[in-house]
Amino acid sequence: MNIAQRLESLVGTTLDIKLPVRIRAWDGSEAGPAGPVLVIRSRRALRRLVWAPGELGLARAYVTGDLDVDGDLAQGLRDVWRRSDGAGGPTMRTLAAGLPLAARLGALGPPPRPPRSEAKLVGRLHSRRRDQAAIAHHYDLSNDFYRLLLDDHMAYSSAYFTDDQQTLHEAQSAKLDLICRKLGLTEGMRLLDVGCGWGSLVLFAAEHYGVQATGITLSARQHDFVTARIAERGLRGRVEVVLRDYREFSSGPELFDAVASVEMGEHVGDERYPEYASMLYRSVKPTGRLLLQQMSRRADAAPGGGAFIESYIAPDMHMRPVAQTLNHLQSAGFEVRDIEAMREHYVRTVACWIDTFERRYDEFVALAGEEVARVWRLYLVGGSLAFEQGRMGVDQILAVKPGADGEAAMPWGRPWSM
Repeated sequence: MNIAQRLESLVGTTLDIKLPVRIRAWDGSEAGPAGPVLVIRSRRALRRLVWAPGELGLARAYVTGDLDVDGDLAQGLRDVWRRSDGAGGPTMRTLAAGLPLAARLGALGPPPRPPRSEAKLVGRLHSRRRDQAAIAHHYDLSNDFYRLLLDDHMAYSSAYFTDDQQTLHEAQSAKLDLICRKLGLTEGMRLLDVGCGWGSLVLFAAEHYGVQATGITLSARQHDFVTARIAERGLRGRVEVVLRDYREFSSGPELFDAVASVEMGEHVGDERYPEYASMLYRSVKPTGRLLLQQMSRRADAAPGGGAFIESYIAPDMHMRPVAQTLNHLQSAGFEVRDIEAMREHYVRTVACWIDTFERRYDEFVALAGEEVARVWRLYLVGGSLAFEQGRMGVDQILAVKPGADGEAAMPWGRPWSM
């Protein structure tokens, strides 16, 4: 039995991780079916799997380069994660039975140190300080990093493709325009964007619909970026960006005509979501509209997206099935008027990001280092599969704050779709 065959036995039987892929060991030996090859470059990869069987151990080994995939990474993840998700880890009985083999292969020993890029948050879940640290972990990576990955709008959310030939920038423009039309924006209206990112919506709405726009962000680097763009485009006095937690924001005596929040609700947390929905409700005037674009999950999927996402990309994230979000909005006082599923749009959006990422991989490495680049490669490919397979989705929810007599001031039909 060569080393690869022993690895196959150790990982599949002793560690209770089913890997229906070919394995290549550090000595060059191979075992397993044809297809993408899981390359185990060092014994340290085995120790990572011993101490964290399943998705987290695999991710740690990949991120550090102890483990790699030779061939189509997406197909390799389909094969690996489909069989390893939900693995309960080794039992004492299976681990004891495999100890001699594990010892011969060098899988025993103290746990390897987690990769540097793994999130290390402290404090009470969804406290203001912890939320700020969680946002900084992901969004304060580097404006140059995101500028390299995203389109010129700097839109870090699902685009809306209306044509097979559209570029990503055109599809993001279509998404921003769709949001503005659903909100019924006209010149002079006041728009609030909660979790405004790099300002794509507030800038677009001010330039194309003539609104007065205010954006809220918890990311210092996003705030700096949007502030600079406001000046560059001559939009001072028409667009404002505020560095503030949504819980600390007050609209003041004058409510907004419309409120949007694009893929921010996932970061709010389960217990805090009613507070978030209430803040959106308080900020908009009667008969004003809310456009919420938000990721959702299948009922049996992990609320945080899984061990890898929760540890490396979006710590403390909480996605919910669409029905739960609707309940929160209705409990806050909104009347839900329209829901549009955009899951396939996200698959195509991420495909564009992946294409850019692979073409410019060396530039990403130069900006952030090899480990962070490997985190993002795994994140983009894994995220694409989650949307492709229906474990995650994204939806646009249009709601209205009814007037005192129940008036909604909504048009008949769906004029924004014409």
